[in-house]
Amino acid sequence: MAHRKKSGKKSGKQPQSKREGKHKKSRFQIISDAANAYGERSFDNYAQIRSVAEQIQAGLCVYMGDKNKCVFLVPPQGPFIEKNYGSSAFSVSGKGFLPLEPISFGLGVRVSETGDFLRIVLQCRKEGERIDVQVENSKIYELSLPVKKDALNIVLDGLYQHILNWFNDRVERYDYGNYGTTDIGFDILRIDQ
Repeated sequence: MAHRKKSGKKSGKQPQSKREGKHKKSRFQIISDAANAYGERSFDNYAQIRSVAEQIQAGLCVYMGDKNKCVFLVPPQGPFIEKNYGSSAFSVSGKGFLPLEPISFGLGVRVSETGDFLRIVLQCRKEGERIDVQVENSKIYELSLPVKKDALNIVLDGLYQHILNWFNDRVERYDYGNYGTTDIGFDILRIDQ
């Protein structure tokens, strides 16, 4: 069998300038691709955090052991009523282009038989395959994704203790004459039904 020597001229490769002309993206297309990647990540960030928020809201209601619905997803600031606010409960609501940033939401927790609600603000940050949940600028809980029941229960117990300690601490300060602090505290409001 005779072998032919291949010449470099018929290698099937196109000259560099022809390949670039067919596949070169405009600067607009490059920015558009980057914006699309950003949009996908920002939606994933929101969806993951919202899922965790909904699990915390539903779980805390059960954890509190009240027969009535007692925990609602509410905006992190401003007035609220006794209802779940859906996407309006999240700090990124109404911003148009969904930002890729940590997201805050409020939990409206019923704390009395007479309709007093306390708002707790949580901030969530997705870090790889986990979500860090920070409660009122203090304690941070790390939840691996997908969220396991045991890890969620740690957060629920922490929220319960956080609320209970807040009330007990203020009562103790009052009883011992040191309740005139300058801390901001929680939003406590009565919701008339």
